Amino acid sequence: MTTPAPTVDGRVIGLAHYAGRAVLESVVDQYDLSFQHLVTLRLVAVSDAPVERDAVVGQVADSLKVGAAEVHGVVEELTARRLVTAEGPKLLATDAGRELYATASAETSKISARIYAGVPAADLAAAGRVLALVTERANAELTALAGERPK
Repeated sequence: MTTPAPTVDGRVIGLAHYAGRAVLESVVDQYDLSFQHLVTLRLVAVSDAPVERDAVVGQVADSLKVGAAEVHGVVEELTARRLVTAEGPKLLATDAGRELYATASAETSKISARIYAGVPAADLAAAGRVLALVTERANAELTALAGERPK
């Protein structure tokens, strides 16, 4: 007798998220980086031109559901480590920052390939659609909840 596949719900999504994040953190930990460092560095490192600091902070804060002050701190840490430079209100990855991002990304890509190996493309597409919808709805709920809080 085989065990039926679980229905997707918050627990199943959470377990997958935390397992994947633990893998990523084990890679970036080798470079004395955190998950937030890598997410923030990525936005700057993949850009061909300087990016607005406020845009980076806003995107990371929104994606990770953390406060802007926390992300500003991460940017300061990346700047102190000379992985990112600040040119007025804009950020630019240094050569060291781009190299570190590329190295960590290459390591995690290999692991991701093993994790997703053999999963049919149609299943990945269906999961992607479901997760995008769940994310959209959860973000709408967060917005509604924020509007209900007393000021």
